[in-house]
Order: sequence, then C-alpha cells, then structure tokens
Amino acid sequence: MNLIGDILPLTHILLDSDAGSKKRLFEQAGLLLETEAGVPRSEVFDCLFAREKLGSTGLGQGVAVPHGRLASLKKAAGVFIRTKEPVPFDAPDGKPVSLAVVLLVPEDAAATHLEVLSQLAARFSDKSVRERLMQAQDAAEVQRILTEQ
Repeated sequence: MNLIGDILPLTHILLDSDAGSKKRLFEQAGLLLETEAGVPRSEVFDCLFAREKLGSTGLGQGVAVPHGRLASLKKAAGVFIRTKEPVPFDAPDGKPVSLAVVLLVPEDAAATHLEVLSQLAARFSDKSVRERLMQAQDAAEVQRILTEQ
C-alpha cells in the first residue's frame, strides 16, 4: 500500500458528513482522530485552523487538503471527509469543497508530509478520481480509489 493507504485506514473515512463549514469539518476530523488515534481534538483543530490562516488549503475542483504538523503525533494520520453539501473553503477557483483529506504529521516528518501531499494532489487532479469518490458507496471503495496506482 502507498503512503495514502498507510495514513487512511477505513475507520478514518467519513462519508456524507453534515459539516456545513470549514470550522465544523475541522471539528469532525479532530473528533475522529481523538477517538481513533488518541490525538486531542483541540490540538487537531488548532493546528488545522492555524495553517488555514496562512492561506486556504482548498485545491480547487471541490477538493481541499487541510494539513499541518503536530508535535504530539508519533506517525502521520489522515482523515477523508466527503460532505453532503459543499462547504465554502476559499479555494483558488472559488468553488466550495465536498472532498477533503485532513493530513497531520509529526513535527520532524517534513519529507513524509510533502510526499503524501504530492500523492494526494496527483490523485485529486484526475477528474475521474474526483467523480468516483463522490459516488463511492463505502469506506473500502474510497480507500481503493485513493490508493490505486
């Protein structure tokens, strides 16, 4: 499995979220990571919000990759969220976001951080991948789409 598969187990995939805002999406990611990986939700939220203040992590085409570094993490962790309704995200193309992958890495994992971001950007640049993710019926299908070579 590639790096995306390593950070995105099935339990970290949330489909049809009711997050109506960027803030709520960050809160849902924080709650999931607190439950599944033991990372305090407040740290997740604060990290993502601080990064977002530097500039939007919206990529365009309905996709965002909120990310950051957390000293308390031992290994990289991710959360995939597909929203029921698109969320405003200040993306470069002005389009709201329905597909988001939250990526958090340990402070000293710069290479991993950049590699996973690169893999995600490559996957999301493919229109058919975005369309398949919007239609995916379950977490296993999402994981398969994101990790296929």
